Amino acid sequence: MTDQVVGGGHRAPEAARGPGTAARGRRATLPRQDGAALRSDLPGFAGRRHELKALRADIRRAGLDTLTGRRGARSRVLLIAGRPGSGRTTLAEALLREIADEYPEGVLRAVLTGRDGAPTGLARTARDLLTALGTDAPPGADEDELAEAVRAALAGRRTVLLLDDAPGAEEVEPLIPDAPDCLVVVVSQGPLTGISDVRPCALGGLDTAAAVEVLCHYAGPTRVTVDPRTAEAVAQECGGQPAALILAGAWLAARPKLSVADLRQALLAVPLPPDLPAGAHPLNRAFRLTYDALPQTAARILRLATLAPDGLVDPHTAAALGGCTVPAAAAVLHDFVALGLLRPLPEEEGPGAPPADVAIGPRYRLPGCLVPLSRELLREQERPADVQLARARMLERTVRLVQSCRAAAEPEGSPARRKAGELPRPLRFATRAAAAHWLHTRRGALLDAAAIAVEDGQLDTLDRRLIAALTRALLAHHGPEAAAPDLYALHELVLRVAARRPLPREQAAALLNLGDLDAGADRLEQALTRYRGALEAARSVKDPVATGRALESLGDTYSELGDWVRAADWYGRALELRLARGEQADAARLHARIGVAHGRAGRYEQALKDCRAAARTSRRLGDSAGQARAAEAAAEVHEHAGQLDEALRSHLEALEFARAAADGALEARLQLRIAEILERLGDPAAARLHRAAGERWRQEHAE
Repeated sequence: MTDQVVGGGHRAPEAARGPGTAARGRRATLPRQDGAALRSDLPGFAGRRHELKALRADIRRAGLDTLTGRRGARSRVLLIAGRPGSGRTTLAEALLREIADEYPEGVLRAVLTGRDGAPTGLARTARDLLTALGTDAPPGADEDELAEAVRAALAGRRTVLLLDDAPGAEEVEPLIPDAPDCLVVVVSQGPLTGISDVRPCALGGLDTAAAVEVLCHYAGPTRVTVDPRTAEAVAQECGGQPAALILAGAWLAARPKLSVADLRQALLAVPLPPDLPAGAHPLNRAFRLTYDALPQTAARILRLATLAPDGLVDPHTAAALGGCTVPAAAAVLHDFVALGLLRPLPEEEGPGAPPADVAIGPRYRLPGCLVPLSRELLREQERPADVQLARARMLERTVRLVQSCRAAAEPEGSPARRKAGELPRPLRFATRAAAAHWLHTRRGALLDAAAIAVEDGQLDTLDRRLIAALTRALLAHHGPEAAAPDLYALHELVLRVAARRPLPREQAAALLNLGDLDAGADRLEQALTRYRGALEAARSVKDPVATGRALESLGDTYSELGDWVRAADWYGRALELRLARGEQADAARLHARIGVAHGRAGRYEQALKDCRAAARTSRRLGDSAGQARAAEAAAEVHEHAGQLDEALRSHLEALEFARAAADGALEARLQLRIAEILERLGDPAAARLHRAAGERWRQEHAE
């Protein structure tokens, strides 16, 4: 997940854009770090000032690949390496605070390891970064294309890119921009072999004085001051690891009547697995000490938190997982922060929702070093059936929230708004802006929730409901163009479910939607493959609607490829289906398309025959717009044949029908085409009149 925090045809209609499109096509403003001095909200930073100074010096140091007197072409890459729990992310945040004023265009963040401990994948990371930058990327684009788009978007910027919890160089190298004014800070456990001129900063344990300082920060200074020797012994038991020290200090802070000696004794009393490596003892002891003291409900929420989509925990997720109320879950999460078990995430910038909105709530993340420990507890103490039930409750809650989010985009008094008004208050959004903000900040988690439902394999009713609700919400708040990349991922999930069940109708629908998006991104050969698969699935269950759409889409795609003979053939098959079903209006439209295809293929006589058939059917139906399209198709055939006078006559006839149909968009297009033909016929004065009328109509239609 990327945190912007300081802390019927194949083209989607461009006019149907929602609020989410506003940031698209313009240079997004990223959040900036507070340039003030380090504050106490960076616990665990004690003892790292030498490393911080070295990192700052490395930013300005000449690179190994820098020519004399010239700067390198790529961004400088700094590596903060250390074991999870060593305070590596805290050091990175401290660095960003100090250099904030030097990078005025803000900070981009991405966590490169997912909830399951596996790499999130370059495609996911790159698309999230592009979303944060307000940059479009084609739906379904591959990793190389997306990574190139990230590098291009960062070119010319003065931005910091923080890549946290990086598994290795292969997830980092493609994202390094060719922008010397940018800085890339990578947090990882090991070296980035293969990336040239990386400046590593390796972190070990804190020295005793710094470790005691961290302990003081959480436990308070009084008890540490009166027993400094025991405090030093506790620091040693924690191995100088900031994560272990934070947990130990927070445990003591929650018990004001206990001493530092009691803390040390409690740590030593924690049993450890016999095969546990010595280096893992401190964090395991501190974590189990904290966990064993939790109430039953809180302990269960902590175990189940590893199931949270995208690793993001909020009161709704915790309540659904733990089977408790939202206020109770919110109180537990608040306590977890005080105990060092969760990190709060600052609210991202979005379409302006009030932070106090009940359905939004605060967001948290389990520190990466604690995820394996919590996951192990889940395996030990939760039955598989109970885990699946908790996951189902979480996904059901997510479905209801997404449905409420979508309803908030509907007009007041609509059935969807009335239905949403019947939901419990924690599931309702106060305003459309609040719903849009929630959708924006939870986007990665919602997409991951859909993936979780599909991966489970036993929740195929729930996963389809979630995908359908999320699709509608994205379209309602973002519009089809801005939502297209996320819709592509959702349609791929539907395809997986439909193939697994099997569900041929849903398989056909998913393939048609994916084909439309592929065609819109000019991946025409891939679109053809999708449409053929959809046709086969639709025919297997005798679905005439999906069959007809697949046939027409194949014709459209071959038209885009300029293969007019095949286009006419597929349109002809679609025409046969429409005629067999008595769908005369669609038959007229297809006659016109076949006419255009024959005309482009040089079969002028057959082309005009189909255009006349389209005109006859539309006239019989009293469809003036259909007659206009038929005449327009005939005009195109005449023009392609070099018969400009006949083309002008047919266009003028089409214009009269368009006026009768009150179709302003068609009239504007026809006026402009007439102007072009008049210019070719040597009548510039008449051409100017028609062009002016066309531009006026087009402007009015756009408004």
